[in-house]
Amino acid sequence: MSGATRRVVITGIGVRAPGGSGTKEFWELLSAGRTATRGITFFDPAPFRSRVAGEADFDAAAEGLTPRQMRRMDRSTQFAVACAREAIADSGLDTGLLDPARIGVSLGSAVAAATSLENEYLVMSESGRDWVVDPGYLSPHMFDYLSPGVMPAEVAWEAGAEGPVALVSDGCTSGIDSVGIAVRQIREGAADVMIAGATDTPITPIVMACFDVIKATTRRNDEPAHASRPFDGTRDGFVLAEGAAMFVLEEYGAARARGARVYAEIGGYATRLNAYHMTGLRKDGREMAEAIRRALDESRLDRTAIDYVNAHGSGTRQNDRHETAAFKRSLGEHAYAVPVSSIKSMVGHSLGAIGSIEIAACALAIEHGVVPPTANLHTPDPECDLDYVPLTARDMKVDAVLTVGSGFGGFQSAMVLTAPERSGHA
Repeated sequence: MSGATRRVVITGIGVRAPGGSGTKEFWELLSAGRTATRGITFFDPAPFRSRVAGEADFDAAAEGLTPRQMRRMDRSTQFAVACAREAIADSGLDTGLLDPARIGVSLGSAVAAATSLENEYLVMSESGRDWVVDPGYLSPHMFDYLSPGVMPAEVAWEAGAEGPVALVSDGCTSGIDSVGIAVRQIREGAADVMIAGATDTPITPIVMACFDVIKATTRRNDEPAHASRPFDGTRDGFVLAEGAAMFVLEEYGAARARGARVYAEIGGYATRLNAYHMTGLRKDGREMAEAIRRALDESRLDRTAIDYVNAHGSGTRQNDRHETAAFKRSLGEHAYAVPVSSIKSMVGHSLGAIGSIEIAACALAIEHGVVPPTANLHTPDPECDLDYVPLTARDMKVDAVLTVGSGFGGFQSAMVLTAPERSGHA
């Protein structure tokens, strides 16, 4: 089948995010408009400017990981493997019956094994007391923590994948980009099945300190459940979080032939860089708008076909303003008619992982006919004057969804998901 006609669909989803232990719990939280952000419990946050986070209640042993796997894998890798297992089981695909050379993995992560690297440093340096560290306390698995390529390799071993396997690290767009790259592998004929998604577990002192320094995270420490406030006039920064989402992606015809449930088709994807500033964004949203237009072109959908926009919605003033401008620039008058929301208001911002977690939310919105709300949106910002679905989920038919991401370094990515019968390729 030629690359031009190979359609790519999601047949399996696995999510680990704050507020739940799987995809079902994740969707229940979103559709109920509940928040899962809380005061940090993983370490003493007292020295930090921002002391709230989206922590996941993850039990590696309950997930079926062996003691050796838990010793070898960083927390983020554990999340990815657990999600991959769930996604494969959800898809009903028996990977053991497939040609392993036709199965690939595309995994995104912004900070990779940050948890284990910091823990190892603290052990070797006596919590930073000693300038000269003692290598006698070095973990034998230090290479696994140092090399990000180990992460997709672990997922590949789990899936029996011997095809194209890679890590994508584009900051906070990694979770969209990893899936977009996986889609292209199938379209181009390099693979028939891709296990794709992203993972990050950045709730560590060093990562918290990095965002403290640039004042990107919230100081609303007395209201952790209500600290993430995208598009709200009282917002003061994002809430750092952890999580992962993985998908089984297949060629549409093969998925239908085996009777698989299809959550959504990935119709279009594009990414752009603003070449402007490491953390700053232009007010006009030009680069994000261009990514949106290209993703729509690839999906062969008119902009008026979009039923829901899943915003990056980090809860920083410059991002919310930038996105609002990008939606108006790319969608025209339709930007005022289409509902927009940010699930970061409920699960926080898990850096590279969030793009995949948001793709999961989009596929589930199509599946259930529900648009998740923007929690904590009580005081609309006049600069952000679109329909941001405040507080309460909205029941409606959702056939085409636009999801976007924006990352430090200037990365801007967009993806269009559709119900298969709505596809511009049908």
